[in-house]
Parts: sequence; structure tokens; C-alpha cells
Amino acid sequence: MTGPARVGVFGGTFDPIHVGHLVAAVNVRHALHLDRLLLVVANQPWQKEGLRSITPAEDRFAVVEAAVGDVAGVEASRLEIDRGGTSYTADTMEQVADAFPEAELFCVVGADVADELSTWERSAVIARLATLVVVNRPGSARPASLEGWRLEQVEVPALEVSSTDLRARAADGRPLDFLVPKEAIRCMRARNLYAGGR
Repeated sequence: MTGPARVGVFGGTFDPIHVGHLVAAVNVRHALHLDRLLLVVANQPWQKEGLRSITPAEDRFAVVEAAVGDVAGVEASRLEIDRGGTSYTADTMEQVADAFPEAELFCVVGADVADELSTWERSAVIARLATLVVVNRPGSARPASLEGWRLEQVEVPALEVSSTDLRARAADGRPLDFLVPKEAIRCMRARNLYAGGR
């Protein structure tokens, strides 16, 4: 590939990661011809602080790493964990920009959060550094006007999977097969997460 590298950042709590996240990741990478797509595991997600108990970041990272396995071009990233403290996308985009100074950057978000970007810490920094990639499901409403943002939209299959439901399924002993990659389920069991991830 000629020209600057194209690097995507897809951040999240990933508590736990599931097939919906991974389908979005590989489809965005394919649609936008990204060289690398980083699945950035939040250290302390500011949107969820105080709302519920969050699985320790090191455990969430291990499960993401297991889930990604050898998927070409998709990587688990611990940037926010290593930085420590509360995780803000603006800080992460600045760090990625420093690490890949010649790269074209893309910040990947779900359609559900696209309309909330104005509430994000230093969102203007993200808009300056990266093209916003909004992941949509077929037939879903397009985000409202995102003035000041360079915007790409990628449609992915509609998979109704939620981390909240997966944690409940695991706690009840219901199967997670085909909702979470088997390597990630193995990692969850080995770390005794979510009642063993059974």
C-alpha cells in the first residue's frame, strides 16, 4: 500500500468483548482499507464510573487479546491501561498521533454514541486529529449533523449482542458460545471472570 499508514482506534470498556465488536472491527478495517485497527481497552471509562462495577482492566485486556487472536490487522491495545487514570479518547488519539506521526487516523464509534460526541472531553482534539467513523446497522438512523468532523460511515450486520446481557448469561451459567470467541471464553474461565464465563 502506498501513502501514509491508515490507523483506526476503536475504544471501549469491552466488559466483555463480543462478536458484535469484532464484526464491527473487521468490517471497518476492510471498508476503509486500514493497515491497523487498535481495539483500545479503557482503563477507567469515564462514562461508566459509579454506574456499575467494572471488571479490572488487565482482565478485560487479556480477554480482548484472546478474542483477537491472529485476526490480520486487528490488535488489542493497552495504551489507556498503561497511561493509567481515567480514559479519555482525546488523550488516546494524541498518543496514537505521536506514535504514528505520518499516519492518517480514524476514530471508530457506534452510531449510539455519535450524537453524544459534544459531551466528550476535548472532542475538538479528536476532530482535528482523526476522521470519525460511525458504525451503523442496516436501516438504522444516520447520526445528526456532525459539524466540524470529517466523517465516514460503515454499515455492519445487525447483531443484537450486548456486554450487559453476556455478563448476566455468564452469571446464570448460560452458554456464551458463538456470542464470544471460544478463545476469549477460555480466557474468561481461566481468570474466573463473570462466574467463570460458562
